[in-house]
Amino acid sequence: MPRISPADDYLTVLNLFTTDTPEKQDTLLQEMGKIVDSAAYEGWISSTVHAGQESPGTANFIQWRSGEDLEKRYAGEEFRHRTLPVFQEITTSIRLLQSRIVHTHRHPSQGNTTEIAPKRDDYTVIEIFKVAEGDQDELVAELGEGRNWLVDVPGYRSHSVFKGLRARFLDGPFAVVYSQWAGKDEYDAHRTQPEPEKPEARLKSEARIDALKTESDWNGYRVVHTRAAGE
Repeated sequence: MPRISPADDYLTVLNLFTTDTPEKQDTLLQEMGKIVDSAAYEGWISSTVHAGQESPGTANFIQWRSGEDLEKRYAGEEFRHRTLPVFQEITTSIRLLQSRIVHTHRHPSQGNTTEIAPKRDDYTVIEIFKVAEGDQDELVAELGEGRNWLVDVPGYRSHSVFKGLRARFLDGPFAVVYSQWAGKDEYDAHRTQPEPEKPEARLKSEARIDALKTESDWNGYRVVHTRAAGE
């Protein structure tokens, strides 16, 4: 089962695809599943496929040994002439985001490791934050340590913060938050909590994040398939 841990020092790649119909999402999942099940790339560690819940789309959470290994994959004939063209035909947007894990936090009930797998049945939220040059580190810190108040939110399981390194089809610095929840209802209640009911720590954190980010978006997901090297 893949895990998220700064100690592993993997390159994390989030391949995010959006589309316009549930049927196209199903096609995306089938194509991604084929790639994951046949993966034997040098330096590839694991891939975990997510199905969009709020809007049609998919996410592939991929761990690599290094950026050099990933670039070999991108430079290959299969990726350039089959994989990418197939996805471009059935998507409305593509973002291939390379990042480094800098912070993980869990509710005490979740143990000592952040794990991702279909059997966990998490409602997963992936948030993308764009940020101005020079503000990335401060934003990453606020999204990480600045959100430790989440431990008191009903349904919260974990959140992990990634610093963006480079990307295809996304311009400028960015950060990613990958969070796990007990269910969609719990996350929706958290997201729509009225301002007067929010604790002071949350109000302060959200105000700073809003001041630092230049743009953000999110989607909810369910993990549907995972595979690691050697399996």
